[in-house]
Amino acid sequence: MTQTIEHFLESNNIRVTAMRLLIYKFLAKKQVAVTLTDIENAFEKVDRTTLYRTIKTFEEKTIVHQIDDGTGITKYALCAQGCNCEIETDLHLHFHCNHCNETVCLTDHKIPQIKVPDGFISENINLVVKGICDKCSGQ
Repeated sequence: MTQTIEHFLESNNIRVTAMRLLIYKFLAKKQVAVTLTDIENAFEKVDRTTLYRTIKTFEEKTIVHQIDDGTGITKYALCAQGCNCEIETDLHLHFHCNHCNETVCLTDHKIPQIKVPDGFISENINLVVKGICDKCSGQ
């Protein structure tokens, strides 16, 4: 798996480092979006600057996307394969559970293209559904 991740990072013009591999593997294991603090707490000794730069690099190369779920804390999740985070093609719903406070990507539920008035330029669209997740509802 590590060689596959290394190849993936290199193919996205990202220099492979031990920290980048660790952070990618951590995100790949998660089924929910995570905060920078979550990532920081997962490793005993991690330099905050390195962590922040790694996430920013992953975001710039469309390996992760930012999620604003209304909690005031930015969360991150791996992008689906083939995603380039374009407003017209790649935006999907996010679900935030009010009970367990987890946020998940609902990648199979795309946000329809939204036409804004002339003169307006869309840079980001974020649609979060809030409620109770399947784990908390017992369904």
